[in-house]
Amino acid sequence: MIAAALAHAEKLLDHVVLNDAPRPIGRLVSHEAGMLEVTGFNRPIGTGARIAASDGSIARAELVGFRGNRAILVPLDEGAPLGNGARVEPDNAANMVQVGEGLIGRVIDAMGQPLDRKGPVLAQGLWPLNGVRGNVLDRGRVTEPFDLGVRAVNALLTAGRGQRIAIIAGSGVGKSVLMGQMIAGAEADVVVAGLIGERGREVADFLETKLSGGMMRKSIVVAVPADHPPVLRLRAAARATAIAEYFRSRGKKVLLLIDSLTRCAHAQREIGLSLGEPPAMKGYPPSALALIPRLVERAGVDVRTGGSITALYTVLADGDDTDDPIVDAARAIVDGHIVLSRHLSEQAIFPAIDIGKSLSRVMADVTNEEHLRAAAMYRALWAAYEENRDLILMGAYRPGNDPLIDEAVSRRQQLLDFLRQSAKSQIGLDDSINSLIAEFGA
Repeated sequence: MIAAALAHAEKLLDHVVLNDAPRPIGRLVSHEAGMLEVTGFNRPIGTGARIAASDGSIARAELVGFRGNRAILVPLDEGAPLGNGARVEPDNAANMVQVGEGLIGRVIDAMGQPLDRKGPVLAQGLWPLNGVRGNVLDRGRVTEPFDLGVRAVNALLTAGRGQRIAIIAGSGVGKSVLMGQMIAGAEADVVVAGLIGERGREVADFLETKLSGGMMRKSIVVAVPADHPPVLRLRAAARATAIAEYFRSRGKKVLLLIDSLTRCAHAQREIGLSLGEPPAMKGYPPSALALIPRLVERAGVDVRTGGSITALYTVLADGDDTDDPIVDAARAIVDGHIVLSRHLSEQAIFPAIDIGKSLSRVMADVTNEEHLRAAAMYRALWAAYEENRDLILMGAYRPGNDPLIDEAVSRRQQLLDFLRQSAKSQIGLDDSINSLIAEFGA
């Protein structure tokens, strides 16, 4: 099915590039608030377009909706001089992603252009930007553990190969640092990182600190800073996912990172509100919430090739609100979530994982009973302390009333010490599990 789809896509691309026959032509009639209105452009949503600018250059755009009989396009190139009546042509090549081994070790933008000054990208394969729709039964179960190099995650939130994980936290609590630590400890053939809506300096920082040493030799980075148009931020996330899908189709173990999923939703919100969608959930239109499952569901295990995409998505909890619509939508669709606590972060505990609010939905499928019992004991002690925190700190709890609370109080420091790990260190899966069983096993 995938091979047939790609063959059809390549034929379509060849037709677009080589065929001299007349193509449908639209005309630009309005340019307002970053939106272009075009007449005579009868193409589906998501179609790429080429617009003849007044200086003779070609500007790119994407069709995002309709207003009456006019198509609404969003420009991908900022600052292009677009005049009334400008010629608009479809660009089917814009919906294909360049893929292949030549991408490994490179840094590209949302349109696939190199940012690392290493010359053109020498990758000859093609893959649909929005993926290849397949049979839901081709998605395999998560049954193999995946080592992420972080003791608290390996032992208490054990991940599986092909799992989708959300890292949820407010600003400045350590999402990106934890993600970088997981990259260094992950057992993956290829790492694909989508840096969506980051500050410009953070892109260089990510490359120099998170992908230093030999990591870059198996990594691909798609970067779009925060000052780029919203449609480019969406295309960057889709391109990173498409590249990961290609390597999964080759049987590779892929680690996909999207930092951050929230900024993708914010980009879709900008577009949706511009098109007149109602802000249904705390300012978010329906299309912003619908984007999350559409993007996340593309990761996972492929039973046909044996390849997998294990995905990490950072999710920003605005104002530390873990009931934010984007947080809630992400938590509902992923296979596990890691919630970071500002309270723990302020105590200089890294990683600041709130174990009580975090969960791995596949942990029972990828580990053994002894490990599960030890993790359950840790969680019981953690929950007993957190539920009675106010009484304990005020001195209102009298020791001896509840043996579990007594043990939780006496072992509180041990619980916190198990979480602590230097951001530059790696602790393997087996060592993490053995340490948990030794300290909290029956």
